[in-house]
Amino acid sequence: MTPPKRIRNIKELAELAGVSPGTVSRALSDSGLISLKTRERIKAMAAAHDFRPNIMARNLRIQKTGAIGVLIPLGHETGQHISDPFFITLLGLLADALTERGYDLMLSRVIPSDNDWLDRVVDSGRVDGLIVIGQSDQSAVLDRVAARYRPLVAWGGYSPDHVHCSVGSDNFKGGQLAAGHLIARGCERIAFFGDPTGLEIGQRLAGCRAAMEQAGLGEGLTVFPAHLVADAAESDIAAFLGTGQHRPQGIVAASDVVAMSALRALSELGIAVPDDIKVIGYDDLPLAEHTVPRLTTVRQDLTRGADALVDLLFRRIAGEETDSVVMEPELVVRLST
Repeated sequence: MTPPKRIRNIKELAELAGVSPGTVSRALSDSGLISLKTRERIKAMAAAHDFRPNIMARNLRIQKTGAIGVLIPLGHETGQHISDPFFITLLGLLADALTERGYDLMLSRVIPSDNDWLDRVVDSGRVDGLIVIGQSDQSAVLDRVAARYRPLVAWGGYSPDHVHCSVGSDNFKGGQLAAGHLIARGCERIAFFGDPTGLEIGQRLAGCRAAMEQAGLGEGLTVFPAHLVADAAESDIAAFLGTGQHRPQGIVAASDVVAMSALRALSELGIAVPDDIKVIGYDDLPLAEHTVPRLTTVRQDLTRGADALVDLLFRRIAGEETDSVVMEPELVVRLST
């Protein structure tokens, strides 16, 4: 039996079906303007003749790409990789949310070399909108581009002075929760491990400092600008703690990754957690349940955050103005404190 001739384009399928090319196009895209019976007949004919519409050509006609760009700018912490547990967790949630809306995800890790890196992305025409994971030290660039390019949303810290729309936790309050918890556990000397150059980390440090000052322990806070990359952070923390000078009773880590690095460094030095030093992280990544001891941390709801990023982005693509979303952090107490 001779197989049906393969159809090469919509025009040929329209001639075979006895309808206009416009009717075929609308039927294949499930337009309600075409009756269900006609849609099913044209789809069946397309399947029988192994015809697949050219999605790229269609997108070009309607001036859409069907893709959302997800950027990770590393302005001050260039050693981080996409394999970082925080990035992987949030990227997985974003990919699920975008796929459910019928969009592809185009991922880029960017180390800014000038102030035009974001302009080049938005002017490329390769995506319908952008989600930026982390502001790093690039808030000014984000603000400048967001003023002319509306479909842009960033994960990170909120400031009322920002032009760009953001989603993230209340980092200041999260820092307060972390330090307040350690103070309640009897810690009077606390070390903050994290580089406050990035807005989120700076806000967490500010909250930590506020809690210490409120408790009359302002002089008991030591700030150590540990890297966010696990191996580098562990080396930095081990060197700091190994001197034995100004040894803290508690550690507030800027992220769970930094907290896990601290746990490893403390174990290598023979320092017991939580008996000798108490450790608290920030994020509540899935890995926090599996450290030894299990990690006390400040939770930011990444599932809700990913949904908010996608929702705000598509509302902005549709031309709507949107406010930033600041989520309440939650203290999750486990065994490291």
